[in-house]
Amino acid sequence: MRNILVLGAGQSAGYLVHQLLDDATRHDWFVTVGDRDLGLAEVLVGEHPRGAAIRFDVNDAEMTSSQVERSAVVVNLLPQRYQPPLAWCCLRQQRHMISVSYRDREMEEMEEEAQRNGVLFLTEVGLDPGIDLMSAAQTLHAIHAEGGSVLRFESYGSGVPSEESATNPLRYGITWNPRNVAMAGEAGAQYFEDGKIKIMPWHKIFHHPWPKRVPGIGMMEAYPNRDSLAYRDLLGLSEAQTIIRGTLRYPGWCEVWAQIVELGLPNERMVIPDLPERSWAEIVEMFLPRGVSGGGVEERVANYLRLSSTGRVMDTLRWLGLFDTSPIGVEGRTVADALIHQLKERLPLPPGGRDMVILLHDFLVRRQEGGQLEHLQSTLIARGEKNGFTAMSRTVGLPAAIATRLLLTGRLPLTGCHIPIHPAIYEPVLEELAAAGLAFEETVETVG
Repeated sequence: MRNILVLGAGQSAGYLVHQLLDDATRHDWFVTVGDRDLGLAEVLVGEHPRGAAIRFDVNDAEMTSSQVERSAVVVNLLPQRYQPPLAWCCLRQQRHMISVSYRDREMEEMEEEAQRNGVLFLTEVGLDPGIDLMSAAQTLHAIHAEGGSVLRFESYGSGVPSEESATNPLRYGITWNPRNVAMAGEAGAQYFEDGKIKIMPWHKIFHHPWPKRVPGIGMMEAYPNRDSLAYRDLLGLSEAQTIIRGTLRYPGWCEVWAQIVELGLPNERMVIPDLPERSWAEIVEMFLPRGVSGGGVEERVANYLRLSSTGRVMDTLRWLGLFDTSPIGVEGRTVADALIHQLKERLPLPPGGRDMVILLHDFLVRRQEGGQLEHLQSTLIARGEKNGFTAMSRTVGLPAAIATRLLLTGRLPLTGCHIPIHPAIYEPVLEELAAAGLAFEETVETVG
């Protein structure tokens, strides 16, 4: 009986594990779920006879090697920084890896050895990146096959509360790794606009959002996400004058988050002594430079950030608890640890609330040389279940589960390091996603 090793039992893992266990008897496999928090893994496995939960620490090389060796494939849901050492372990053990994390340079450098060892490393096979790339690749390949060209490509992703559940001042809810929310944009961003490279440093990303209308939802705000230029050659967009991958939020998010970044709170490097005994008021005070005028910490923060002390942004910072005077009590060492804890505490979905996933592609297409321009828009909107699986868990987990099944049943005949822009990957995965109700709706309008 083949073993599937799922690493990471966080908020995005539930639907993946559910799908793999549901297929376990039919395909004669066993599912082992590992996490530092054994309780999280046990909840996902439940009493299923073909599943087991283990306490797992990726930093324990001996444990990692042992668990990888006894598995046919590793499904990686761990944070990005753990992907390269895990991949090297899989190489040594000649085991496949399916991952929802981005493919970085270290993964690219494993291509030759992965080919030589006959293993598949398939990364970026979750939601964003994942479903977005597969859908975009399918559309772009079809346009190019017809002799058309793409002059503009914009792709946006979002995980937010559904409209009726967006009830807190930030209109947001934590349905995935809160660390990724706290540290969003930490590497900055670059994209291509009107034939020019645009670079956005981290501390400026949230200062310059732009409006984006989503069909059926309304106006949202967008900001650039990571390195859009990396997909220029991968997706065959050499003729495009604009290439943007971005993130969507309800209006007002960026205005607040820009000030949190300005204060310096998303910081994973600076260790704060006695963090659990500190209050948020103490911590925020630490980040105010000398000479800032004002009475209490709230007034000094408003003066430092040039904000109205009675305005919406300061009200939201108060609501987040950033001026509270009671000890935080969080396990951790850095202000980022405290911020992650605060987001989890203040931003859960409301009782019975639902989340919503949005993927939106905008293409400006010329079908043939000298022909008419067309605006093609492709949209996927998925909503979670009340008191059930979130849309985030479903859209991250289902493509990874499908890819795992395709691999283990011999329907994914690839080796080496891939992202899911190859027809052998995206065609069967998108077909199954559509059958499960996760299909894109397309509209086409003539331009000019």
